[in-house]
Amino acid sequence: MDLGSYVNSLRDAGLLKVVNSPMSVEFDIPLVAHRFTGTGPALLFNSIKGYPGFRAVANILDTRVKLMRALDVGSIEEAYVKLLEAEANPLEPSEVNDTPLVKLPQVDLRTLPIPRFFEREPGPCLTSGVVLGLGDYVNASFHRLTVIDKDKFVIRLVPRHLYRIFNENRAKGHDTPIAIVWGAHPAFLLAAASSPPYGVSELAVANRIMNGGLRVFRLGNGIPAPVDAEVVMEGYILKDAEHDEGPCVDVMGTYDTVRRQPVVKVTAIYVKPNPLVHVLVAGDAESSILMGFEKEVKIWNAVRAVADVKAVRLTRGGGGWLHAVIAIRKAVEGEGKNAILAAFAAHPSLKHVIVVDDDIDIDDPYEVEWAIATRFRADEDLVIISNVRGSSLDPAAIDQSIGLTTKMGIDATKPLNREQWRFERARIPVRINIDEVKLE
Repeated sequence: MDLGSYVNSLRDAGLLKVVNSPMSVEFDIPLVAHRFTGTGPALLFNSIKGYPGFRAVANILDTRVKLMRALDVGSIEEAYVKLLEAEANPLEPSEVNDTPLVKLPQVDLRTLPIPRFFEREPGPCLTSGVVLGLGDYVNASFHRLTVIDKDKFVIRLVPRHLYRIFNENRAKGHDTPIAIVWGAHPAFLLAAASSPPYGVSELAVANRIMNGGLRVFRLGNGIPAPVDAEVVMEGYILKDAEHDEGPCVDVMGTYDTVRRQPVVKVTAIYVKPNPLVHVLVAGDAESSILMGFEKEVKIWNAVRAVADVKAVRLTRGGGGWLHAVIAIRKAVEGEGKNAILAAFAAHPSLKHVIVVDDDIDIDDPYEVEWAIATRFRADEDLVIISNVRGSSLDPAAIDQSIGLTTKMGIDATKPLNREQWRFERARIPVRINIDEVKLE
């Protein structure tokens, strides 16, 4: 289960388009990926200017059709259940000695086609690399990695599990051993974007999702890295080195704050023959789905404890992070507000929630707006929570450094004590085959 096999499955399903003309990884490939994000086909770039032998792929998880293919499920609800069960029942991957990865004779990040995405960013930035960090266990997570030297990145560390591992190692006077995995099966990527409890390795979550198909080999710094990865970088987060990080673009498509962040020193690079790397444009549909899907799962699981939930979406306009739309089958008054509160508890970064009835297509912004227009009253159905912790990705936050903000929930469900027909959309009876009507 590697990236190449998944890309071939997309090709077989008619979900892949190929670009054979040489293209630059600086701006050009990201621009093409951005142009086609969320529209259907994944993109395979067979020739990267200045990097012979390398290929790149983009938009491999930018639609829910591709996500379901990656997880080998038939519905989004099946995908929710599969990820929840994998987090609850992780399975450690098997360790082997052989790998097709070859160690390069020297460490030089300039020999890798690390993209440059946006004009104000300081240089090449790896957004699709999974960082494996070693502490009491092996954590896997996504972090921005900006090249600052031929063997160094500056890493964006948010206060989550790798941040804790780094601080615990630093308190002991140790650098933190890491591996950076670039180019892996999307099921592995979805597991790395998940947030199981501290101490539960996302490698084991990935192996459960992949039905026991994840194999690892041991690097010199003790990290178990996937055998089937396209590129693996071995190294350390240095305990006593910092560098300015940013301005880089986040999932909202805006420039994040410049911060002093830790430095990664790369000590070895391993590549597959003819490696296939993954280009991920921050703020695009693929970024939203990859980073937000597991949070959507958590919201669905929390809301179904307080209401009969039909569907949940972390929306594209909210970066797959700040906005949610939830459809419920309301049985009693108050369930809409309960769903709002459950969603905020399940995903603390959430800023705005809209709850609608199950006759509304939550993937259609027009229908969601129509529900607000016809079923919502601000004096009764608006929930506002002030001075609460949200997301540092919200540029409108009261204090962006800690994400202090105001949250809002909109209960756009029909009041049950009113005549229900007043809230139904009028329908024209279908008595003919409209597709057979000839227009002359």
